[in-house]
Amino acid sequence: MLRKHRQFFESILLLADLGVVAACWLGAYGFRFFLDPIPAPRGIPPLGPYLLLLLPMVLIWPAVFRLFGLYRPRRIGSRLAEIADIAKGCSVSVLTLTALTFFIRGFEFSRLVLLYFWLLSIAGLSLMRGLFREGLRLLRRRGYNLRFAILVGWGDVAAEVLRCLARHPELGIRVRGCFLDPAAGPAPGDLPILGGLDSLSQVLREESIDHVFIALPLEASSRLPEILKGVEDVPVDVRVIPDTLRYMSLRGGIEEFEGLPIIQLQGSPVYGWDRVLKRGFDVLVAGVLLLLLGPLLLLIAGLVKLTSRGSVLYRQERMGLDGRTFWMLKFRSMREDAEEVTGPMWAKAQDPRRTRLGALLRALSLDELPQLWNVLKGEMSLVGPRPERPVFIQEFRGRIPRYMLRHMMKAGITGWAQVNGWRGNTSLEKRIECDLYYIEHWSLWFDLKILWLTVWKGVVNRNAY
Repeated sequence: MLRKHRQFFESILLLADLGVVAACWLGAYGFRFFLDPIPAPRGIPPLGPYLLLLLPMVLIWPAVFRLFGLYRPRRIGSRLAEIADIAKGCSVSVLTLTALTFFIRGFEFSRLVLLYFWLLSIAGLSLMRGLFREGLRLLRRRGYNLRFAILVGWGDVAAEVLRCLARHPELGIRVRGCFLDPAAGPAPGDLPILGGLDSLSQVLREESIDHVFIALPLEASSRLPEILKGVEDVPVDVRVIPDTLRYMSLRGGIEEFEGLPIIQLQGSPVYGWDRVLKRGFDVLVAGVLLLLLGPLLLLIAGLVKLTSRGSVLYRQERMGLDGRTFWMLKFRSMREDAEEVTGPMWAKAQDPRRTRLGALLRALSLDELPQLWNVLKGEMSLVGPRPERPVFIQEFRGRIPRYMLRHMMKAGITGWAQVNGWRGNTSLEKRIECDLYYIEHWSLWFDLKILWLTVWKGVVNRNAY
């Protein structure tokens, strides 16, 4: 019965895919030769050869889409992952179709039609499948097209599985009960207990079950081979939720390497193209700001030199990405011998070590402008956790849990903590909470938001002294 349902929905999806592909092909032809502002140098070609290409498309698209797993059940799966697979499938299919056109003699197909078709097919198929999935979810919310599951496990991770399924009724998965160890205590979520671990195989043979979720606490992980042996000859989908997921922090997730599943407990969000994008944005904005603010920087430098004894710029050792230290630049705002007596210490309200001009510069955050040079050198970013002095870090890392995780991101001139008022001599715990939130949710749009908030409310701050 389950197989017939699956084949029915696969057939509907296949027919819908072919309909969208045909519509996109004709749409690309119509746009290129009737709506495109780029003139066709050879006029409007006949439609017949383009219609003939629909025949190989009927074979190419289903074959490639099956290769990318686009007709397997995706009841539990990411919509973005499906769109990515559609883009890959369409790209391979269009390349195959393009190669095929070289063997058709006596007629030259428009390369722009193929380009428009590639873009339209990705957009059209993604939209169609999104609507298809939403229709299925609506049916499942109303009690149709349901699948039944059992839960094998107990403890926090099993309870979290139930909470996740309860938050997504559109998946249409109903948990009938659980199997657990007799000494495990009460069943998670008040589920009915269907038996012990040794009776799992028998119940699966007798009941109509589609999914098995295995969520054992870490101390019971040695029972996993026994459980898997009980389900190996039963045609059900089996998913294991490892208890190590509760230790995930800071961009944790599950990856696959050469068929080997790897659980990442923490990691940096900026790598690959994201790293290139953030770095390019930093260089562009920092370079433009240095050019635009050049006269202001020269004016401040001159005022610092005229109003107090000592150097214009102040170099201070800070810790940045991966725990590496660098020399951060600031306009000098304190006396040259400010720390000779007191030693390293944070600035405080009405700090007597400040110069008269320095108090104004710090209040307006103008003393931070030379750090644009640190950004151009790659030592800092425009946005990120504010770098701290190594002399203070040894104390903080022992006192504040997860403190060093903030160094998984390049230090910034401004950050999420600063625009929320946690700067200067304020709560370190709140500052770290904001820094880790920023790393966990990083995106270029988030950086733009922080930069806007810095201009809007973060430049003048009552804690800047």
